[in-house]
Amino acid sequence: MALGEFIRKQFIDVIEWLEGGENLVAWRYPMRDQEIQNGAQLTVREGQLAVFVDEGRLADVFGPGRHRLGTATLPLLTNLRHWDKLFASPFKSDVVFLSTRRQLDRRWGTRQPVALRDRDFGAVRVRAHGNFAWRVGDAAAFLREVLGTRAQLPADEVDEPLRALLVQHLGDAVAESGRPFLDLAANQVEFAAQLLAACRADAARLGLVLEAVTVQSVSLPEELQKLLDQRIGMAMVGPDMGRFVQYQTGQALPTLAAGAAAGGGGGGGVVGDAMGLGAGVALGQVLAQQLQPGAAAPAGGAKHAELLATLEKLGELHAKGVLTDAEFGAKKAELLARLG
Repeated sequence: MALGEFIRKQFIDVIEWLEGGENLVAWRYPMRDQEIQNGAQLTVREGQLAVFVDEGRLADVFGPGRHRLGTATLPLLTNLRHWDKLFASPFKSDVVFLSTRRQLDRRWGTRQPVALRDRDFGAVRVRAHGNFAWRVGDAAAFLREVLGTRAQLPADEVDEPLRALLVQHLGDAVAESGRPFLDLAANQVEFAAQLLAACRADAARLGLVLEAVTVQSVSLPEELQKLLDQRIGMAMVGPDMGRFVQYQTGQALPTLAAGAAAGGGGGGGVVGDAMGLGAGVALGQVLAQQLQPGAAAPAGGAKHAELLATLEKLGELHAKGVLTDAEFGAKKAELLARLG
């Protein structure tokens, strides 16, 4: 009885793959020292392929269904093994199951910004990310280019070369779209279609079908985004550069005053007590006049500089207690009036 059980274990009568929760895309049937019985049953479920490989050479491929194995159903393997008549003995062959179902919601993105030519800015460094979906299409190419001799392959390991392709062809997709960076965000569907088209051929060489690509965001690195925000702000202000300078000066004053107070209770010169809101507005007006298109340098430029220097010195005297608040306030008002 023990000998009979031992003999039965050496021959395989049923070959099938019950996919578990590992999300494998390829699984090699564990042959060990076993042989496939002539007339054995091969069960291939929906979303699977079964591939017979003889000494590294791809032979027969089976789709979904139940197949009885023999010379009639294994013509390529029969030819490789030179079976010129019906065989009745067990035989050895690698059997590899492939999952052909669509792998959904795979994520891609740029680890580092990608430098691209841009119609508006000349060159930009862009970040992008989104999702993609793929499936195994060409069994022979997939076994040759991706699986090799491995016993199994998780789907996650197939994602990485596809992510590399998407990032690699990002520049091609931008060029094909013909759109500048500022228009990409508003046309993400079209941009994703261009990216999909650019990558499909390379994916096919791996035996894969890249079925869908989405682009969820296109952005600039933080430092470039700040510059873009400034440019947008200037465009919103329009040609009145004077208003823009005054606005920027007024926005900066609270921070400057706080920094001066933290540095010694008003000992920060013109940046601290001596500057104040009035000085900021006056300085903004002076700068605005100088930045107006076609405006000549003001005749009183040297006088303004002298008044600001005097104001700074008075601020230092006030900080040291030489001038009282009232004295400093009166003198400051007088100088600001002259500065304006």
